[in-house]
Amino acid sequence: MLATEENLGFQSGAPIPGLNPTSNQFGNAFCGAGSGLIREGLGAYGKRICGSSSQYVQSNIIKCFSDPQYYFQVNAHYVRNKLKIILFPFLHRGHWTRITEPIGGRLSYNPPINDINAPDLYIPFMTFATYLVLAGISLGLSGKFSPETLNWQFVKGMGSWLFQAMLLKASLTSLGGGEAPLLDMIAYAGYTFTGLCVAVVGRITLSYAYCLIVIWTSMCSGIFLTKTIKLTLYAEARSYDVTIHNYLLLGIAFSPFPFIFCLSNPTGNWIS
Repeated sequence: MLATEENLGFQSGAPIPGLNPTSNQFGNAFCGAGSGLIREGLGAYGKRICGSSSQYVQSNIIKCFSDPQYYFQVNAHYVRNKLKIILFPFLHRGHWTRITEPIGGRLSYNPPINDINAPDLYIPFMTFATYLVLAGISLGLSGKFSPETLNWQFVKGMGSWLFQAMLLKASLTSLGGGEAPLLDMIAYAGYTFTGLCVAVVGRITLSYAYCLIVIWTSMCSGIFLTKTIKLTLYAEARSYDVTIHNYLLLGIAFSPFPFIFCLSNPTGNWIS
């Protein structure tokens, strides 16, 4: 055994040639320092990316959706007067522009409780719920009520509401005024449910005058939307062509007609 070790040229317990412990220590230290710098650099870069992304998302959410609590600052006096303006817009003798006041060095719109022309979400949501109740009554009277049919009315109503809101948002964006909050568009589009509820009640109680009620409520909703969009929302547009402006106003004026006509007859029976 000893002869074998001597022939190999090294003794047991001696370091193996080719392995330098000192160089391994320096290499490990260098690798450790390098990996530490890489981890710190990646961490700082990732934090910067995440921070900027979160700020971008937050700023866009605030710009698009504004403050949801703002749209529910209403009282009975506001709701009563707002319903009058929606159903009888030609009787409104006041102005249609929203009231502003300086807050924190910039102009801000007054909440609905202090401004009759401010948009709110209380009336749209309440009238949407009322529409579902009236649609259920109409389906029950015709013997077609079921949870599935009522659910389908909910889907159609919500889809039509969002579609009309997107049309209003697209029309304003095309004029260079895309800074208007999305909740404003949803609120203005949701006011059509007020006339829709009246049309459904007319369908249930005054079927012989149903078509006249649909035309009346659609016309009033169109006038309300046109007045509001023209004087309130288009004021935020930076520049626009007069011809395109008029065509968009005409489209907005007629947009409630198919909305109310299609949703005001839940039974789908147009004869009786």
